[in-house]
Amino acid sequence: MANASNKANRPLSPHLQVYKLIITMMMSIIHRITGAGLYFGTVLMVFWLACAAAGPEWYAFANEVFGSLLGRLVLFGFTWALVHHMFGGLRHFIWDFGYGLAKETSTFMARATVVASVSVTVILWIIGYMVR
Repeated sequence: MANASNKANRPLSPHLQVYKLIITMMMSIIHRITGAGLYFGTVLMVFWLACAAAGPEWYAFANEVFGSLLGRLVLFGFTWALVHHMFGGLRHFIWDFGYGLAKETSTFMARATVVASVSVTVILWIIGYMVR
C-alpha cells in the first residue's frame, strides 16, 4: 500500500503558468483552431451549394449574404484558415520525415507558416478581385 506521506514529496504536474508561450506552441494551437474553423467553413460552402441548387432567387440571396462586408470578412477568414491549415499540415508532413526538428528550424518554419499563410491569402483575394 502506498504511503500517504510520499504524496507531498511528488512534483506537481506542469500547468499553463509554468510554460512560456513560444511561436511553435502558438502555431500548434492555431493549427487546431483553424482545423475546427474549417468545419464552419464547410457549412458555409454547403449553404452556398444548396442555395445554388434551390434556384436563382436563393442563389442571389446567398451571393447577397456572402457579398456583404461581414460575409466577405468571414470568407477572408475562412480562406486564411484554409491556407494556414494547409501550410501547418505541410510543416507536420516535413516533420514526419524527420526533417526540421531542430529548435531553430522549427521556429523558422513556424514563422514562415504565418508569413506564407497571410501572403498567399492576400494574393488569392487580389487575384479573385482582378478576375471578377
